[in-house]
Amino acid sequence: MIKDKNLQGSLQCEVCGKKNDRCFEVRLGGEKHVFDSFECAMRAFAPHCANCGRELLGHGVVLGDTIYCSYACANGAYAPEYEHRIIINERADL
Repeated sequence: MIKDKNLQGSLQCEVCGKKNDRCFEVRLGGEKHVFDSFECAMRAFAPHCANCGRELLGHGVVLGDTIYCSYACANGAYAPEYEHRIIINERADL
């Protein structure tokens, strides 16, 4: 946590916009990001389901370079509308 008295209240979370003295920095790929909670940091960096857009804070279903939140979303995005296929565990990289 940043404890510099001159910075108190001046740092702002880039996700929720709150300003407080409990913000912390995360550096990723040479870029600095500021958050006030781990929840905001996870929301900023979490991948999203390729079908429904849900934030993935746990394991997802990975097919090739694409990640889905569930087998239902993977099946819905992967199979053409006229063809209802079930994606089995062996096809997914868990």
